Amino acid sequence: MSLQLAVLGAGRIGRVHADAIALNPDAAFVAVADAIPQAAGQLAQAHGCTVRTIEEIEQADDVDGVIICTPTDTHSDLIERFARAGKAIFCEKPIDLSAQRVRECLGVVEETNTMLMVGFNRRFDPSFAAVRKAIDDDVVGDVELVQITSRDPEAPPISYMERSGGLFRDMTIHDFDMARFLLGEEPVLISAHASALTGEGPKSIGDFDTASVILETATGRQAVITNSRRATYGYDQRIEVHGSKGMAHAENHRPNSVEIAGAHGYTRPPLEDFFMTRYTQAYALEIAAFVAAVRQGTPPSPTGEDGLAALLLAEAAHLSIDEKRQVNIAEVG
Repeated sequence: MSLQLAVLGAGRIGRVHADAIALNPDAAFVAVADAIPQAAGQLAQAHGCTVRTIEEIEQADDVDGVIICTPTDTHSDLIERFARAGKAIFCEKPIDLSAQRVRECLGVVEETNTMLMVGFNRRFDPSFAAVRKAIDDDVVGDVELVQITSRDPEAPPISYMERSGGLFRDMTIHDFDMARFLLGEEPVLISAHASALTGEGPKSIGDFDTASVILETATGRQAVITNSRRATYGYDQRIEVHGSKGMAHAENHRPNSVEIAGAHGYTRPPLEDFFMTRYTQAYALEIAAFVAAVRQGTPPSPTGEDGLAALLLAEAAHLSIDEKRQVNIAEVG
């Protein structure tokens, strides 16, 4: 029998996950809830499901799990609510902007024995997953240095940034999770630098749009992360892992791989220019992993603890910037 799922939040990420559910033969999209009735109605019409309230989904016997795609400041409350209702939960990152609130939320998840998976979709990108496999297969040997480049074509609307928690909790948090995923050891030290260079938007709310971070593990492995809210050439997403035996590298994605040569030189198609097109396959594989974990009763990954670990790195990055020094992660843990 298909896993019956409801989507909470009919915005752009809710629509992406709804599409992923619809493509999965082991899942069924049965209900959607959104504070904006028109958005919920459009998504319901597109997929043939029903529009319901949060309360109706909470009490529904025909809903096995929920996909939480609502604004960040609602995540922890909804996780606790649906954990107590006995539903499996997939939640977009972050669980909350406060580490203490995340811990409280995870306490409820543990108390109710709820399955919770957190949406770090980049772990499921086939290229990035292949780099992880190269590490697991000992192709690159012992990991020594991880380099992560993540640059958006442009900054999101200021209305979004005001609720997002800022660059480190909203954008770099993906890279913090990817660094943990690839290093194979937990970072213990962090040094961060950040600026507002691309416009007045981030600066007006005390946020950043340009950052570089160095993470270090207890054995000295390092991860270097560079971020920008502006990349005029497209959505720049690259990773590289250097090890004792060699290197694994995942390049940017383009709509096609055709290269044309002529008197003008060589040209290639531009990069993908939006995260939802760059990571379409990753989102589908992510939801497929959640569905499989629920149906098989196996532990999900990434977990709520992974979400907390990435958030603590974001908090440590802010401390590093505020105090202009290297920070031990234990200081915020």
